[in-house]
Amino acid sequence: MLTSKQKKHLRAASHSIQPIFQVGKAGVNENMTKQIDEALEKRELIKVSILQNCFEDNQEVANEIVEATGAHIVQVIGNTIILYKESEENKQIELP
Repeated sequence: MLTSKQKKHLRAASHSIQPIFQVGKAGVNENMTKQIDEALEKRELIKVSILQNCFEDNQEVANEIVEATGAHIVQVIGNTIILYKESEENKQIELP
């Protein structure tokens, strides 16, 4: 679990990052979660955009991704989810 200080640090670091995944009307599927997990291993911090044609609640989508990948939700703001997962091989981000 991330502390509020760590979340604040990660939110600041995520400002310049563009969303690299989009969740559409098909919702979250196994292939998408696999790709998100691989991206988290490479980058540690990613953004996921939720399109307007997605019928699921944004928090539900975030929870589905977290359950499948083991990542932490940094923030769900509007239609964007910021996710963090510590990389085992490519550690780049030092948390306070």
